This record gives sequence, structure tokens and C-alpha cells, in this order.
Amino acid sequence: MTFVYRGAIDADRAWNTWDSVYPADMIHLPLGLRVSVGAYAASRNAFTRFPPGRGVRLGPRTVDGACACLDLKHGGTALTFTWSKPVPDVALAAWSATAFGEWGLRFWLVLALHVDGRDDIVWHQDEETGVVTAAIDGHYVAAVGVRVPLMITRHADLDALAAEYHAKGYFYLASRDAEGPLVALRYNLEEMAESRVAVAVAASPEAALAAARAALAPPAPGGGDPALHTGREAGALDAVRDVVGWNSVWDPVNRRPYTLLSRHWVAQKFGGFGVWLDDVVYHGLMAGLFDDRVAAENLAAVWAGATPAGNLPCLLTGNDAWVDRSQPPIASFVTRMLSLRTGDRRLVETAYPVLLANHDWWWAMRDGNRNGLLEYGTSPVGRGLYRGTKLAAKDESMMDNSPVHDEASIVPAAHTLDCEDVALNSLIALDGEMLAAMARELGDDATAARLTERTEAHKARVHAGLWDETRGIFANRLWSGRFVRSLTPTSFFSLIAGIADAAQAERMVRDHLLNEREFWGEHVLPAVTRDDPAFPDNVYWRGRVWPPLNTLVYYGLRRAGLDDLAATFAAKSHRTFCVGWDRDRHCGENFSAVSGEILDQPDTDSFYAWGALMAYLAVADLIDVDPWHGWTVRNDGADVRVGPLRVPGGQGTVTIEGGRLTLARDGAVLFACARRGRYNQIVAEAGHLSLTVPPGGVVDTLAVPGRPPIPLPAEGGPIWV
Repeated sequence: MTFVYRGAIDADRAWNTWDSVYPADMIHLPLGLRVSVGAYAASRNAFTRFPPGRGVRLGPRTVDGACACLDLKHGGTALTFTWSKPVPDVALAAWSATAFGEWGLRFWLVLALHVDGRDDIVWHQDEETGVVTAAIDGHYVAAVGVRVPLMITRHADLDALAAEYHAKGYFYLASRDAEGPLVALRYNLEEMAESRVAVAVAASPEAALAAARAALAPPAPGGGDPALHTGREAGALDAVRDVVGWNSVWDPVNRRPYTLLSRHWVAQKFGGFGVWLDDVVYHGLMAGLFDDRVAAENLAAVWAGATPAGNLPCLLTGNDAWVDRSQPPIASFVTRMLSLRTGDRRLVETAYPVLLANHDWWWAMRDGNRNGLLEYGTSPVGRGLYRGTKLAAKDESMMDNSPVHDEASIVPAAHTLDCEDVALNSLIALDGEMLAAMARELGDDATAARLTERTEAHKARVHAGLWDETRGIFANRLWSGRFVRSLTPTSFFSLIAGIADAAQAERMVRDHLLNEREFWGEHVLPAVTRDDPAFPDNVYWRGRVWPPLNTLVYYGLRRAGLDDLAATFAAKSHRTFCVGWDRDRHCGENFSAVSGEILDQPDTDSFYAWGALMAYLAVADLIDVDPWHGWTVRNDGADVRVGPLRVPGGQGTVTIEGGRLTLARDGAVLFACARRGRYNQIVAEAGHLSLTVPPGGVVDTLAVPGRPPIPLPAEGGPIWV
């Protein structure tokens, strides 16, 4: 797929691994300049560009591409390969062979320089110094290594380079004198088992060459930035960063950056891009820990698909558009979370009209029996695959083959299932709350009042209509009045919506969530209870652990004040994530609820972006920003250091040593305290600090730089400094 860039992008992101298929390629997006990484193994007469799969292990990296580390394998030979950016306009490649599948003389590593979609670029080479240069639209490129390449050849394109290797082998020399818009710097591993090459872009040839040579002066990168998360649940924040970074790419069809579902198949399967609604919204939530721009870009990719009717489509790809259905309405919640974290009012201003139209669409189109409780469905619009079928309506729920839908039927005249869904009805209430808060922030008081009135009335209907007193849990209900037998974690979405009262919450948690015959266990939460006949299927939503379900249940526990249980739940989620991550750096689309394994069955992906939500929860439990408690940190006494990550007003770091918590922002300490528990509603601005401290059994003190120690009341409460 040809890259075509239009628009502005910050200089620190110009160089990045933008290609969705070839993660080792480094691209200067504004120029379309690409450094493609390839290798030829003579023992197998095979050339590769290292697409995702067995030959590529995606290592640590930053979201902006300042450091990107990979382990590459081909024909039995293994290398570590790292891209770094010593300065924004220079990309520095470094490699080191770690295993040899054949004599290194016969294994070629290739760095190919070319410009996507251009055949008019002329590359100049100095065989004595190994310097390669070119002019591109008034900019100048220079590539130079610490060693001169053993060969510099020219080709029409990468296919021609690969064809030459396959037809002529590793000894062919004629292409040294050929012409073409692609130049290949070739290094064999007998002579250059490790080396470095810098590629620089500048306003003059001299400046480009000087910048490239300067980048070669430091030693090779040592494996990325320092760890972001040490101690308790170590590596969780690092994992979220790595997954978001590797899956953040350039969409060449719509000409925009976004975070795709998985590098393994999205571009190939979906015709160049794929925006699956809730996935990309969750990607924005996670990206918000590191980069406001990437978070906003993901939301923008979702808003761009809004239909004239108001709905946000379930799926938009280069091949298909599922405009007849949407997905569970979580976007207002995530937008609110991001706006509170970043303080960027523009997020709300941009999102509000789109999300309000989407909210009203649900009410207009998904109450099939007009009783005030909503169902999933499929509208008679568009030509999306499965439109009008029960499968399409199940797709709208996100839980495509869940047994919770087995007893439901599609009602053609209503365009919905005949089943009122507890997830949808809980999340539309949450959606209404978040939108009302946005409306008040923007001064739209009339809409805020309308949304609040409708949402509170709806909560009362859900409270009365979807509570199964016999089982003591919220459940899906058929139009016949009978409750659906299967139970899923969506029953607990009533907590995040504030629907369940204290007695209901206690009963659901005691009898169901913590019941090891149903949801609890070493790996939580299965997408259907462990005693359900569908659980042994262990396929997709029939028995496996799904990160988005865990995320909404976690925040429900937090909203309900079940903080200790939420902390345990977050830790369990992260440990399930670590089963595949620590061993193989796999990030699962879903996980076995028995073993935590990812690839124990075929219906999953091993580097799926929302899998990192399982690690995100471990970070959120330590330091977070949410709509109910504001900026929060939690001290459970265990040693930990997390950050820097985005917090209100800057970059935050939380450290706990010897039981004492210290919160810093942009390197300056805000406060320190040894009291255990969660500190809420932290606000630090204009030289003032306020927060709500947890209760404690003894009189503790709060340390604030430049102030005398502040005694804390045993019962906790608000503090102003």
C-alpha cells in the first residue's frame, strides 16, 4: 500500500514505524521516505521483509518511535534490531547477530531506501565512503554507517530486489551499476555481524550528512528507555506503551494516523485499514497515558465514521461498512476520562455533538418493543455483511457468539433482538451521565437537564426490570418476561452506571463475582460463568477472558467504593496478561480462563491492542483520573515506582518506598504520606493543593514541600493546602 501524506505532523513523530504490515520499516512520513529492512538467507534462497509473525518479536518501544526494538529471525539466523532517534530528523538503525543459521558470508541484511509512490528520486552513492544521498522536494537525505556497505545496488522496487536474490543468489554484482528509484545498502553477517547506520533529513546536503555522522558518534542504543514501572505489578505501564506504540500506524486509505487492532492482519484482511468502534476508543484511552495526540487521533478516526442518522458504525474498513449496527456506547465515558486527564477542552468540544447524536440514535432505533429498555439490533441501511441477521445484532453487542444471545431471536419488524440487554442498558445510562457532564461544561444546560432526566428515569427502569431477585443479579430479559439463563460479566456493568444499590452490589459480588464456580478464580473474568454449558467451548466469547469486560467491571467496582476488591481484580488481570507477555511478548485478544494462555486455541490474536487493557488496569489502580474521584493515587504499602505518565497538568510519577507514597509532577514533589488507601480529587494548580485523604487508624501527617507537616484526621476527608 502506497503511503500518501497530507497535512501537518509534529517533527518528533515524522520518523516512525508507520507501516501496518512491516514493523521493522522506518518511515519519514512527510516525505514518504522509507528505510525498508530485509534479509536474504542463501541456505533457503529466501528473502524476507520481516512481516509480523514467527520471525518478528516486537520489543520495547516508545509511542513516538524514539526507540523501537525488535528481535528478527530468518532462516535460522537471529538478530536484535533497534531504531532510535538521537534527534528528531535522524533515524539510527543498529543491529547485532545473536545466532547464525548458516555461514554469515551468505546471509545479507539489507537497508533499502526509497520513496513510496515515486520513481523520480535519484540516489547518489559514494562507493568509497558508503554515503548515499538524494534530494526530495527541497529536502535532502543522507545515509551513512560506521562501516561502508559491502554492496550498494539499485532496483526498480523491493520486488525486484527480492527477485534478484531468488534468481541470482548472494554473489550477483551487476545491480551495483544499475539505475532505479530504490537503493539497497547490503551488509553480510561475516563482516558486519553488528553495526549502525544513520539516515538524516535536512534543509541542505551538508546539514543532512553532518546530522547523520553526528548520530553515529554515541554508542549503539542499549534497549530503550528506563523502565516506567518497577516493583508491584512491574512492567505494566511499559507493556501498555509498547503495545500502543507498535500498533500505532499510518492509515494510507484515509491518510491519518491511528492505533489499529493488530499488526498481524488488519491491513491485509480489511483492505488497508480497520476501525472497529470500541477497539479504537479503548486504544485512545490507553494512548492517553503517553501522548495526547495519539489519543485524540484515535477518537478522531471514530468520529469521522459517524453517519447522518447519528450512529457510530460498528466497523469501517477498506472493504466493508457496518453502518446498520453500532457497538456498546463507551465513547462518552472514555472521552470524559481523557479530557479530565489531559485538561484539553477541545476533546469535549469536538466529541460532544457526535456523541450526543449517537446517544439519541440508540433511543430512536433500539427500543424494539417501546417499553423503555433497549435491545441490540441491525437497521435496514447500508450493505454491510450480515445486515438484517441475528449475527449482525450480536455483532453490535461486541460479544458475537456469547451464549447470552443463544435464547434470543431477531425480530425483523423491530430490527432488534427480542432481548433487553443489561450491558446496553447500563452503558446507555453511563453514556447519558457522561454526556450531561460534557453539556454542563460547554454551557448547554438545557441538554444537560434533558439527558439527566432521561438517564435517571432509565436507571430506575433497569433497576426494576432487569434485576433477577431469584438469582440476585442483573440479567438479560427476553420480551416474554423470562430472564436469560446464561450470565456474563456484563451483569456487573450496573455498577459502573450507578444502577445497583448497595444491597444489590453486595449480593452480586458475594454470590456471583467471588463465586469460583461462576466468575472468580486464578484468571478472571470468564465471558460466561464457569458452570455454564458453553464454558468448555473455550472459543471467543464462550468461556474466555476478554479485556474490555474486565475494564468496565473494574471501573464499576471503583465507582461502587469496592476499592480493595478492585485492586485485587486489577492485579489478577495483569497477572493473566503476563502469562503470554513475560514469556513471548504476546498480547492477547482474549485469554484462557483456565490457564491464561492466548494461543491454546486458534480464535485469538497474539498482538491485539486491547489486550493491553489487562496491564492498564494495574496502572490505573496505582494512579488514575476518573469521572467520580478525579485524579487519584493509591498506597497499599508495597514498593513501586510508576511513571512518568500523563496526569492533569503534566507528567506524573508515583513512588512508594518503605510504605511512604510520594506523588510528583514534572519532577516536582506535590506531597508525600505513609497512610494506606486511596487519595482522591487531587488538584494542584496556582500554587495550591487539595485532595481527599483516606481514613486511617492513627494520626498521620501529609508532607508538602515548603509547608510544615499537616496532621491528617483519623476519619480522612478533604485537605486544602
